[in-house]
Amino acid sequence: MTTGSTPPFSLLLPVYHGDDAAHLRRAYRSATTEQHLPPDEVVLVQDGPVGPALAEVVAEIEDTAQAVTVLRLERNVGLALALEAGLARCSHEIVARTDADDVCRPERFARQVPLVAEGYDIVGSAIQEFVSEDEPGLVRVPPLSSDAITTGARFHSPFNHPTVVFRRSAVSAAGGYRDLPLLEDYWLFARMLAAGARGCNVPEPLLLYRVGAGAYARRGGTRLLRSEIELQRRMRRLGFTTRAQAVRNVVVRGGYRLVPEKVRTVLYRTFLADRGGRRRG
Repeated sequence: MTTGSTPPFSLLLPVYHGDDAAHLRRAYRSATTEQHLPPDEVVLVQDGPVGPALAEVVAEIEDTAQAVTVLRLERNVGLALALEAGLARCSHEIVARTDADDVCRPERFARQVPLVAEGYDIVGSAIQEFVSEDEPGLVRVPPLSSDAITTGARFHSPFNHPTVVFRRSAVSAAGGYRDLPLLEDYWLFARMLAAGARGCNVPEPLLLYRVGAGAYARRGGTRLLRSEIELQRRMRRLGFTTRAQAVRNVVVRGGYRLVPEKVRTVLYRTFLADRGGRRRG
């Protein structure tokens, strides 16, 4: 639990039928018992029915851990609505996000929560891709300062979503998570920044991001292209981007969604992953 002047915080963890039971168990442990600064409560949102193996791990977490709330949604509603439901159940102003297939490094919350306590509204970090924890790969560093984040957000998502720790009131002031398949996080971040939220990113990779089969395939396709066009329309209507920026984004970001997976992988790893500097672990 938090001690001294460090404020209490909640961990928000969504789970759905496509997640792997063993990965969930590892993700949960890394974000709780292995943390130098563990969360004061965990809100696990089960987004619709899941298979027996995953249900067993969810029940295991619920039965053996203290201060855990499991919110079971009757049907799969998608990430944005699942996170909104989970936020409503969080007890604390500071909320940390993580996903069911990633691994938090032990120092993660000890680095991020004090920054939020000092006055930032949202704090993310770099991530390190991995297939096996014994073989960490590419480090993806987002823009670090508030100014760089606000400027860069007009062209790309300024935070790695599974790494963020934020003030719940700042999310609420921006209208909360809203449904936009595969880009709900970017749309939230844009609205938070437009509303005056102050953010930063920690340059060190505080989270290992799992990149199994299909990781780059999910970055493309017509469904994501439709979401990309809708995102650009919304950001333009918000006044967050200019007309020229919106057109540029549809051409560049939209075109990226349509190139073959092998080409997209090379482009991503060569250019798009490098926001504030790129290195290998």
